[in-house]
Amino acid sequence: MSRPAQPAPTERAPAAPLPADRSTGTGPFDFPFTPTACDALVRSTLEEDGAFADVTTLAIVPADRQDRAVVVARRAGVIAGLPLAISAFRLLNPHVALHVEAADGTRVAAGAALMRVSGPTRALLSAERVALNFLQRLSGIATLTARYVDAVARTHARILDTRKTTPGLRALEKYAVRVGGGENHRLSLHDAVLIKDNHLAAMGGDVAAAIARAREHAAPGMVVEVECESADQVRAGVEAGADIILLDNMSPTQLSACVALVHGRALTEASGGVTLDTVRAIAESGVDRISVGALTHSAPALDIALDFQTD
Repeated sequence: MSRPAQPAPTERAPAAPLPADRSTGTGPFDFPFTPTACDALVRSTLEEDGAFADVTTLAIVPADRQDRAVVVARRAGVIAGLPLAISAFRLLNPHVALHVEAADGTRVAAGAALMRVSGPTRALLSAERVALNFLQRLSGIATLTARYVDAVARTHARILDTRKTTPGLRALEKYAVRVGGGENHRLSLHDAVLIKDNHLAAMGGDVAAAIARAREHAAPGMVVEVECESADQVRAGVEAGADIILLDNMSPTQLSACVALVHGRALTEASGGVTLDTVRAIAESGVDRISVGALTHSAPALDIALDFQTD
């Protein structure tokens, strides 16, 4: 039975700024939507915000007024979501001119200009909130991910996300994790088998039987992972041929013992209550992967603003 190859230990350096596509704001991270699909998503959020019938702006701002503004990072971080912000301004008015200063994936200092926009003032004002919401949310995820990746630098471990994402925004939030230097766990329930504690409870706790049933029903070559809370479960999972052993809520000492028990016969993944304060010790246990729900469910928004220029 084939299993994922054991990755060689690598040293991780902090991500460097990446070349920008100045027209789209993307870097080499496989943006999850085509331009048409991106516009459709952004249009729906503009409509949700009433941006095409912005009563304040329509009442106060003359239709022929033109202005310039700059999108600025108020705090240092890793930028993600520029394609969505660009779409927001262009959908409000195709005559808005944009110049991207930093592509997705760029690490910026506080005060850095991300994008300059100019054109009809009504469009700049009405698109502002949607554009910033996307940028702040996704850049927050990318920034937090980068902090976790940096925290395990020069260890064997890779940082992965989970399915604890905002409903409807999973593809974008997992994209932001990649932008921050992390990796994606399964995208959805049909991508891989992950036998968790409640699945095992439904099987009377029989790890081997659960893995056997998974092999019977899963597509050929599909990865089978099993969550283990004890050395006995780890031993049963390895002997039953699991590809990945998920070590749940274990101390670094317990993790080290289980990594030794697995002895390269499967990949090992630590999960449960991982924080920036604990992730280094977890990585030093020798696990291959560390999955962190906080990357998407608890990332604070990066402070980003749109500043009008009057000079």
